[in-house]
Amino acid sequence: MSDKKTVFSGLQPSAGCITIGNYIGAVKNWVTMQEENNCIYSVVDLHALTVRQVPAELRQRSLSFFAQYLALGLDPSKTILFFQSHVPEHSQLTWVLNCFTYVGEMSRMTQFKEKSEKNEDNINMGLMDYPVLMAADILLYNAHMVPVGADQKQHLEISRDIATRFNNLYSPTFVVPEPYISRTASAKIYSLQEPTVKMAKSDENEDNVVSILDTKDVIFRKFKRAVTDSGDEIVMREDKPGISNLLTIYTEFTGKSVAEAEAELVGVKYGSFKTMIADAVIEKLLPVQAKYSALMADKDALMKVATDGADRARYIASRTLSKVYKKIGLVLK
Repeated sequence: MSDKKTVFSGLQPSAGCITIGNYIGAVKNWVTMQEENNCIYSVVDLHALTVRQVPAELRQRSLSFFAQYLALGLDPSKTILFFQSHVPEHSQLTWVLNCFTYVGEMSRMTQFKEKSEKNEDNINMGLMDYPVLMAADILLYNAHMVPVGADQKQHLEISRDIATRFNNLYSPTFVVPEPYISRTASAKIYSLQEPTVKMAKSDENEDNVVSILDTKDVIFRKFKRAVTDSGDEIVMREDKPGISNLLTIYTEFTGKSVAEAEAELVGVKYGSFKTMIADAVIEKLLPVQAKYSALMADKDALMKVATDGADRARYIASRTLSKVYKKIGLVLK
């Protein structure tokens, strides 16, 4: 029996492309984790439906995200990769878990309040129920660890509460997941124009975000326009949010420590520093973009990887769902 821990995580193809913030905060760590864990990663396309989508664009973007996963180093021989919507057990378990989740718990979710304010013309039940679907995503695979950022901690706590509540009622059924916060997950990347706001792939201002698929010229332009701070020191400090954000990006893409980077950058002007960051980012992303283009050029091969991943995911998910159905009293076929 394997001593490896099971890990589950995913990204929504809600808008845009995977950003360097997503890469540093999530995918970079997923790639590392697949070497020593049983990792299950999904393009969580059902979550994207809480906001109105153009069907053709969502379909194309979901496929693109899947190819970006592979281009960034996720290996289907080491991990399970699939589209969430290809495994119906996610939706089926969500309904069961809804019956063990309280309205008050959902209405207190910080993200529900924030998204409701941004989508006043479409405050749908999916917005409120998002954390229960997330719980189903995790609990279906008996995930021991879930890589999370600060903005998802509350949702993971609800997953833990639901799992514990169900286990107490029906005997141990679900693994109660633990958050996994890596060094890179804590290295949050902020908007280039508003360095106190997290970099988000859904940001309407393209200058705020660097995508892993941005061209060389676009990357140079965005970093050239990036907001800095008063003074001329390149140091990590609370009163220098712009420079601190750029320094985080630089260290993550060069592998240098903050101390090493600060020592290297003594006397370097802000403009030259921005060029150095752009060079480091481009050097890392060029091979990723080449692999991505090759993957997108062969949609049949890409879908075969997704189908194989969904079959492997369903094998695990269906066993968990059958166990749940039996415990709550449903008739099994």
